[in-house]
Amino acid sequence: MGALIGLLGGLGILLIWRSGPRAPVRTGTGSPTWAVRRRDMLRQAGIEGVGPAQLAAAQVLAALIAFVLVVALTATVSVAACFGAFGFALPVLVVRRLRKRRQTVLRELWPEAIDNLASAVRAGMSLPEGLSALAVRGPAELRPPFARFAASYRATGRFGDCLDALKDDLSDPVGDRVCETMRVAREVGGSDLGTVLRTLSELLRADARTRAELETRQGWVVNAARLAVAAPWVVLLLLGTQSETLHAYDSPGGTLLLAIGAAVCAVAYRVMLHIGKLPEERRVLR
Repeated sequence: MGALIGLLGGLGILLIWRSGPRAPVRTGTGSPTWAVRRRDMLRQAGIEGVGPAQLAAAQVLAALIAFVLVVALTATVSVAACFGAFGFALPVLVVRRLRKRRQTVLRELWPEAIDNLASAVRAGMSLPEGLSALAVRGPAELRPPFARFAASYRATGRFGDCLDALKDDLSDPVGDRVCETMRVAREVGGSDLGTVLRTLSELLRADARTRAELETRQGWVVNAARLAVAAPWVVLLLLGTQSETLHAYDSPGGTLLLAIGAAVCAVAYRVMLHIGKLPEERRVLR
């Protein structure tokens, strides 16, 4: 009985000791950090050589430029502050638009790349050779990442590490699935790899057709909503030719009115995007 009490007491002290700053750090796949999300967004947009810090600096610079230009045009600080906030968000909006455009292009190209990979596997090429061949025979948009994979594999010969680098380079859900399929096939083997790749290609083609149809139907609604959000601010900027009118916005009441209007526009824009947003694949195999 005494030994049991001593054991439980020691276990309790150990748990208390491990619950503080000495607690082990979890290494699981939790939610990505702000920097990781920004880096993935830049890579998915096809922008190389730019990191999260550079993007944040571009946002600050755009905000300052917008603020100075609107102050010079309207001589109204409160109006300039609103457009400075818009300028701060502009670089991220541009990057997101580039990412969406590139994802649309890749959605059309991935089935072709997977078909080439399946043909290489059927022809008897090894998995590293099949992936490296996409640097020459694959779609032009996907050739640079696979060329870097080929160079890395020739230099190191470590297939797993090169696949991890390729996944990080692609930053794409479909690329993650292809890489993990190659990893499993390399480690455990299997004769169904060609069938799996062909099935994945067919599913991606069907998904691309469905998304293209939905995006076409909802495109005019989204553009109309964006125009409705932007129209009041364009009119406000055009009032800069009548500075005596805009001076009223430098008063506390005018500043409050601008703040409420900006908040309403921001909330309405986010709600519009949420309603019209199509479900996107997430990188669950990063």
